[in-house]
Amino acid sequence: QRKPAKNAAPAPTPTPSFGNADFITADQLRDYLTFVASDEMEGRDTPSRGLDTTAKYLASQMARWGVKPAGEGGTYFQRIAMKRNKLDPTLTRLEINGQSFTYGDDFLAGINAGSVSGQLVYVSHGWVVKAKNIDAYQGLDVKDKILVVLGGGLPKGVTQNDLKGKQGEDWEFPMAAVQKRGAKAVILIPNFQTLANWSNSRQNATERGFAVVEKFQTGGNTPPLSITASPRLLNALFQGEKSNAPTIFNRATANDAVESFAFKPEKTVTINVGVKSEPASTQNVIGVIEGSDPALKSEYIAIGAHYDHVGIGNPVNGDAIYNGADDDASGTVAVLAMAEAFAKGPRPKRSILFIWHAGEEKGLWGSRYFTDYPTVPLDKIVADLNIDMIGRTKKENDVPANQPLPKPGEIFLIGPTMMSLELKEISETVNKSYLGLRFDYKYDDIKHPEQFFFRSDHYNYARKGIPIIFYMDGEHEDYHRPSDHADKIDYQNMEKVSRTIYATAWELGNRANRPRVDKIPSQDGQ
Repeated sequence: QRKPAKNAAPAPTPTPSFGNADFITADQLRDYLTFVASDEMEGRDTPSRGLDTTAKYLASQMARWGVKPAGEGGTYFQRIAMKRNKLDPTLTRLEINGQSFTYGDDFLAGINAGSVSGQLVYVSHGWVVKAKNIDAYQGLDVKDKILVVLGGGLPKGVTQNDLKGKQGEDWEFPMAAVQKRGAKAVILIPNFQTLANWSNSRQNATERGFAVVEKFQTGGNTPPLSITASPRLLNALFQGEKSNAPTIFNRATANDAVESFAFKPEKTVTINVGVKSEPASTQNVIGVIEGSDPALKSEYIAIGAHYDHVGIGNPVNGDAIYNGADDDASGTVAVLAMAEAFAKGPRPKRSILFIWHAGEEKGLWGSRYFTDYPTVPLDKIVADLNIDMIGRTKKENDVPANQPLPKPGEIFLIGPTMMSLELKEISETVNKSYLGLRFDYKYDDIKHPEQFFFRSDHYNYARKGIPIIFYMDGEHEDYHRPSDHADKIDYQNMEKVSRTIYATAWELGNRANRPRVDKIPSQDGQ
């Protein structure tokens, strides 16, 4: 046998193969993202023409590559029936002891039709926080009353860290608290931001309206009517009462809320809110690459992202289209690039499910709909890899608002520590043997004040017992602003993150056993 030459370099350690992971490139991601985050998509509101156009684009790409439809009726789409409710100004009015006030000029209203009349109680900030001995309703009879409450944030001396224990028992936020106590309606005292956006809010309610998912309207406890008062209406409400409107407003601005009190019993308010409804719809987009193993192909690795954003909104520096390049065109096109890579490369043993959720920005609508009405057996989904904002990194000498961003070569991971240590170990092993990103787990805590675990689509999979990993870069100066543009994306880092997620899915798709679930986290932090 021939001996190696003296001083010869040792044979290199073979690099593990992760299918077609290296097929995903920064240029490819840039091309896809430039289209999805363009002005032509109009900010991808749910529902909207721009979102529908994006859905058709995703479906057409999958069809080109031979990715099988996994929606309904042999299509790539899971249709979600909706209603768009618009406020009817002609049927919306308010009276104080017979004195009339008009919608738009004197108040705004939530899209919840009804008619109520009753006495008034001012309930300050409206919070209950037992850890701080705060109860805005203590000593007051608020059942069947119309409650006047400050429309602001946390009360003085309270932080997110004080909201411990079980929501609804140990702490309550205002709208849930007033509903629990049987209030007929709520009159919100506006803050400066609400007043600044008054005309846009008025127009949105009557022209764009608010969409709701029909299957989510269970007819359970109907929330109380809600209106927002103008300064003129506030002056009329508090005239002759224990405290006047300027004092209430000015002290609220200084986060020094006037204590709760009941209005004089002879003062009554009547509120009528009229709503017009019209049908609407949206869709999740779903495709599948069938696994290569006759037995394991009945199981799925789900790779998902939300493809919606917040649409067209208040202009900032003349720009009113909220393109959502990072949130979440970055996740949308990462999933698309992975679908192409899996379609054009070798197949793992398990099937790979690609799903783009609609309505995440409205309250995780698409993922809730899919996990409640799945198009594949939910118990066959082995893991969910959710991608929501992976396009931004912190630059040298970056602005303060961008300091929380990861550095190049980093990404935040959420979920595996809470649900499946085995899944975390698989993820870490793949990463170390491939690109060696730095995984930052600082948000991987159910009690973290930012509550990111509950704020993206993976949560609806987790609540069903499916182990998850959530990949994200966190909030930054362009979060939910029209300045979230494609030219601010770090495509090189996005490539590394996307390849790493692909490799993790490849490994999960080929393992003999599905990762074990240790615990299913709940919203009360237990």
